[in-house]
Amino acid sequence: MAQADIGSKRLISLAPDAWVKWVTNLPNAVAREILGSEFQWVSRENDVLLKASNGQGLDFLLLTEIQMRPDPRMPKRIRAYAALAEEKYNLLVYPVVVNILPPEPPRKIRSRYESDLMNIKARQDYRVINLWEVDVAEAFKPQGIALLPLAPVMKGGDSESVLRRAVEAVEELPTSEQPQDLKRILGIFATFVLGTNLVERIMSLESEALRESPWGKQFMQQAKLEMLQRLLRERFGELPSSVESDLAQLSAKQLEELVGVGIKVSSLEEFIAAVPAMAL
Repeated sequence: MAQADIGSKRLISLAPDAWVKWVTNLPNAVAREILGSEFQWVSRENDVLLKASNGQGLDFLLLTEIQMRPDPRMPKRIRAYAALAEEKYNLLVYPVVVNILPPEPPRKIRSRYESDLMNIKARQDYRVINLWEVDVAEAFKPQGIALLPLAPVMKGGDSESVLRRAVEAVEELPTSEQPQDLKRILGIFATFVLGTNLVERIMSLESEALRESPWGKQFMQQAKLEMLQRLLRERFGELPSSVESDLAQLSAKQLEELVGVGIKVSSLEEFIAAVPAMAL
């Protein structure tokens, strides 16, 4: 299974009109075109930019960022991406951030970028959708096809019965809706809350394909990050935001190696000094 088949762009491309309607709350909105991004320094696998219409003659850009957990760097990213997209396509941008799992530890989730430099102010708002706050019933409504793959990570969706119901709903879709691709993406999200063994048993999906998907890799990176953060907090107390931000940029392999460092050092300062790339 190719990574491109089960990334954010693939998810949205399976039902773009339904996705646009859901994230904008505009019942007449439609998707025009999924756009390629050339913003190499700011774009990621989980960014999707598409041209849309509100159904009343207004075209706009819909920027969707789907991320595993809330990222404190997101406000600055959205500000940069939205400005670049508006400049390139000469259309206003509606930015949306979709969070799959809640933050650990719990913290306020920001929905805007703000800065003030010598009374020169800048602000960029964006919509935040936390899937754990969206009732899973939304996924089973007639127009909920875009949400079916997300059902397991929605409010009340982390159960075997919901997964089986979602699988049945996907399998009943006509071939024009590409049910096999929807099923693969459903399997990816189900592993986040139900575990690989149960998902494999119910859906007959290969664990290697799940792990190698873009979201699977992000999930592994997030798990390693949280393990390291818990270790450091238990040993040294709360972590500075700058340390958390630096750790979040590391790969799963790098984070795993740092667990050994975190066990051996006697202070947080020693841990930071042992990793030059993280120097504050």
